[in-house]
Amino acid sequence: MDSTSLFLGLFFGSVGMGYFVYGKKQGRWMALIAGITLCVIPYALSSPILLTVAGLVVAALPFVFRW
Repeated sequence: MDSTSLFLGLFFGSVGMGYFVYGKKQGRWMALIAGITLCVIPYALSSPILLTVAGLVVAALPFVFRW
């Protein structure tokens, strides 16, 4: 594991925590699911490129699907 993966994991985990808290307080399921997914993705992916692409896609989902 290199420093890039650690930084990206910290970044996407922080964004995921924000989505999780927002989704829970506002009752928005897509933000809640995206937050949980963003917190778990760094554990599943070790490649910085895959982590970046997957993180950006999941982070954009609450803006695309507004439930």
